Order: sequence, then structure tokens, then C-alpha cells
Amino acid sequence: MMNIDFSNKAYLVTGGASGIGAAVVQYLLEHGGSAVIADINDEGGQQLLAQYPVQLRYLHTDVTDFTALEAACALAETEFGRLDGAVNCAGIGSFGTAVEMPLEEWHKVINIDLNGVFYACRAAIPIMRKSGGGCLVNIASLSGVRADYSFAAYNAAKAGVINFTRTLGLDHGGENIRAIAVCPGLIDTPLTAIPTAIDAVNDDWLSRIPLARAGSAEEVAQLVVFLLSPAASYITGTEIIIDGGMGSSNNQPNLPALFAAM
Repeated sequence: MMNIDFSNKAYLVTGGASGIGAAVVQYLLEHGGSAVIADINDEGGQQLLAQYPVQLRYLHTDVTDFTALEAACALAETEFGRLDGAVNCAGIGSFGTAVEMPLEEWHKVINIDLNGVFYACRAAIPIMRKSGGGCLVNIASLSGVRADYSFAAYNAAKAGVINFTRTLGLDHGGENIRAIAVCPGLIDTPLTAIPTAIDAVNDDWLSRIPLARAGSAEEVAQLVVFLLSPAASYITGTEIIIDGGMGSSNNQPNLPALFAAM
């Protein structure tokens, strides 16, 4: 990891109490930065707050509530004097086809995974302007680039995050505000722990990844921290995939493996 200094920088991290979000928070703080965690995971948030009482604040926040995200951004400005960006990690999974999924499930996923990102960026940008700009990193998914079976709402929401992020890059580049969507594949987090606990599912999943393993939250966090830093100052309005190579396949059969098994 290159030497990156976030001294005198402050960030909002939604979903920052666990998984990728918590790893991002720890990297930021360990490199001199400050952060406000906006999450509904009070236990995880309080545990991190106990470790970093000076540089960190936690606010119980439902990301489907715009006023709550405004309050989280205002807290960063009040406590740390500025806001230099947001990392939007809050999200949920979902399973179901368009005709099988309850309508309430569709709206829930879109509200959290897409509207929540929009609300956080909308709340953050006016305060970021006061600091002379900054960076927005939105955690999307490989599922927003290429679709999964029976993940209708999740696929749609994450695709929306990617194109929304491109729009942010276009609209706010002149204000020195950059925006990047990070698209993880299989990452070892609480969200993926349930399906990968099934051996057949885990084995099949890993067989599709050239690096033959799940990524870690820390690996994604290192990418995010790089993107937030001046080292990435010419990157905006785009998506970056971090998936161990899984998305590089066109989904044709692995003929060498099949022939070898004959």
C-alpha cells in the first residue's frame, strides 16, 4: 500500500459498521483521516467508535431517509470542520425474478441500494463544495455490470449506481468533485457468508474465479482509499471492477478443463 495521508480530511461512510465499510473506515483513520459512520448497525458502530474516539463519529442512520443523511453530513462538518467525500457501502442483497419477487421487496432494494446512494451524494456535495471538492466512491457490484440469475432488483439497483456515478463525474468534475463506482465480485463479507456456507455453492463460485478465491473486505478498502487519494486525481466518472477476474469470462465452457477430465 502506497503511503497515503488523509490528515485534515473527513469522510462520510454509509454502511461503515461492518464489512467493506468498516475496512474503509479503519484504513482512513489509520492514515490520519476522520469519518462519520452512517449505519443502522449500532453494535458494530459503537465497537469502532470505542477504538477511535477522536477521529470517528457514529450516527444511527437509515439511508432511505434523506434528512438522516443530511444530518450525518452536517455532523462531519460540525465535528471535523469539513467533508471531503463519501463512501457509500450501505446495501442489501435480494433474490427473486421479476414475476416472483414481492413488490415490496423490489422497492426495498431500490430504496436502500440505489436511492440511498443518491441521497448520500445529494447531501454530501454541498458541504464538499465548501472544502474545495473531494471524491465520492459508490460501492456497486459486478452484478451491475453483468446480470445474475434471479437477482432482478439487486442487478437493477447496482446498474443504476454505476450510471448515476458516471453522471456525477460529468456534472461535478468542474467543481473538483470526482466520482467512481467500485464493482466487487465475490467478497468475504457478512452479506456473502450465508450462500458460501453451502459447499456446493462455494465450490461452484470459486471455480468461476481465475484467482480461485473470494476477495477480502480489506482488498476492496485499499482500492477505495487509493481512489479517495490524490494518487487517483485523474480518475472520475467510471467504474472499476475488483472481482479476481470472474467478469473477464464470456461464460463459454472451460474446454481445457473439460477435455482433461475425459
